[in-house]
Amino acid sequence: MNINQATDYAFRAVLYLAGQPAGEMVEAESIARQQVVPMRFLLKIMPSLIKAGIVKSRRGVGGGYTLARSPEEISLLDVLVAIEGPIFLNRCLIDESYCSRHAAPECLVHQALADIQNRLENDFKSYSLADLLG
Repeated sequence: MNINQATDYAFRAVLYLAGQPAGEMVEAESIARQQVVPMRFLLKIMPSLIKAGIVKSRRGVGGGYTLARSPEEISLLDVLVAIEGPIFLNRCLIDESYCSRHAAPECLVHQALADIQNRLENDFKSYSLADLLG
């Protein structure tokens, strides 16, 4: 598994917003500059974060971006899923019909991957933005 660059940039952007006073709107240019995120990437990922209810935006004078929820309520898993979609280590964990064995109960690999995937999701979920800010 490899977290893509967009997700890395999303982590940086939301963590930066989490460090701002609650409700304060931050311009995209400021986020991009402070977090060394190319503007084109930032503008590509922000709609996904908005759709996921992590960030909200306002246009016009005094506009920008702010967190839609408190930093305690936003986990790394929330951000990862907003950008990359759900974590699936193997296609049989997406849909059992992908498996030539149809994820038979005796398929030890399926069970092991499902356990690993659950632990990975729980680990990402266990870190909130507030935790990272300290």
